[in-house]
Amino acid sequence: MLTHLKGVLDADELREARVLLARASWGDGRVTAGVQSAQAKNNQQLPQDAEATRALQRIVLGGLNRHAHFFSAALPKRVFPPLFNRYAGATNAFGNHVDNAVRFVPGTQGERVRTDLSCTLFLNEPGDYEGGELAIEDSFDTQRIKLPAGDMLLYPGTRVHRVEPVTRGERLASFFWVESMVRADDARRLLFDMDAHLMALRGSVGEADAAVIGLTGTYHNLLRMWADV
Repeated sequence: MLTHLKGVLDADELREARVLLARASWGDGRVTAGVQSAQAKNNQQLPQDAEATRALQRIVLGGLNRHAHFFSAALPKRVFPPLFNRYAGATNAFGNHVDNAVRFVPGTQGERVRTDLSCTLFLNEPGDYEGGELAIEDSFDTQRIKLPAGDMLLYPGTRVHRVEPVTRGERLASFFWVESMVRADDARRLLFDMDAHLMALRGSVGEADAAVIGLTGTYHNLLRMWADV
């Protein structure tokens, strides 16, 4: 399931993020790549232990924490600390690859995150650059995605994907991974769809309606059956 989450960051947060990014010192993006993806990766990345990275992480995690649709779609158990990349000039693309299944969280005693979901949060506007689409393969075609600043895409970590070459300007984004309480993508999608319909039903008939109460119980019973917490 590909899920477009709108307005993860607001205008003030985006301005603060872009100031931090403009002042930051960029490094080689291959530092966090696996063996296969390092052969395809040609971008820049903020060092994981940089002061700017920590400040930007606080901004992104704050946006995620208040975004109800993020919780509904991802059902997060663990979130890998957000990373930040730049595509421009000679370092402008990332070829086909699949993300590592497990990531070790830096600065911890071997804490691990299973990468059920990959996340790309766009930090500048599509008009700021040409190319740079996030291309995600599936069985029948390729989805090419370029979202407004502050919007984020969630997609299964199992998918082959790439970033098309940036031919003008620069593309700025945050990327990270989520280990979900519900491991199976099809189960997460059923729960996300049910939650969306429940929210619409609550808005039309109210919380005390018998159907709302019954369906809410069904949602939580399914989550209870599938969740690993």
